[in-house]
Amino acid sequence: MITIIIPVHNEQDNIVPLLKEIELSSKQCPISEVIYIDDASTDNTPSILEHQKENYPFLRVIRHSVRSGQSAAFMAGARAAGNAILVFMDGDGQNAPADITRLLFAYNAGTKKSKKVMVAGQRQKRHDNALRRVSSRLANNIRSWLLKDGTRDTGCSLKMIDREDYLRLPFFNHMHRFLPALLMRDHVQIVHVDVSHRPRQAGTSKYGFWNRFWVGILDLLGVKWLLMRGLPADYSASEDFESTDMESMTHHERRSNMA
Repeated sequence: MITIIIPVHNEQDNIVPLLKEIELSSKQCPISEVIYIDDASTDNTPSILEHQKENYPFLRVIRHSVRSGQSAAFMAGARAAGNAILVFMDGDGQNAPADITRLLFAYNAGTKKSKKVMVAGQRQKRHDNALRRVSSRLANNIRSWLLKDGTRDTGCSLKMIDREDYLRLPFFNHMHRFLPALLMRDHVQIVHVDVSHRPRQAGTSKYGFWNRFWVGILDLLGVKWLLMRGLPADYSASEDFESTDMESMTHHERRSNMA
């Protein structure tokens, strides 16, 4: 079974639409738990989440009294999760819950080859402004060159991972941006899957270029040091998962892989 973990900060208008989509996706995927991490929201996010528990029995809510960031939110959700497979996604509606089926198929295929797998979404046709796209591309190129993690889009939150593999990682702020490199250090295979990226329908982004640039540089150097101090990473354990492989799968195979 799958637990979806969703960090949010002031996303009051995106909660209900996303929950409706997740409920639809749960008919195709074994999703039994959705954990929202309310990261000290100051709008109506807390009350809306509490109210929606009545409509969605799979919904759980964890609230941070002090804003702690995405990495802390993902870790809190992972520790509280009741299932072995975790899915991380954003709460702004730009990740599509329907893509979880694609991740699950790649995860099941990957675990047949390797006991440890993380499936990382990589966004196609990004619906962000030009500055965010350019800065993200630059940051990804620098990170990929320095860490050699074979991942072109670590900024995509949509990922599927084994709970135990995730909880074994060293925790630090902003660690979610470096999951492929950190997991490869533990010989986890990284499988990349193309996923959709949708325009934000409500609310505003909580991140800009300058509030991530300098801290990102420091984090990158710190992760590089950590990798050099640890066990050698298996940098060959990274591959792209072709979407045509999934499209050719029969309906029977889809059902059996979801079991």
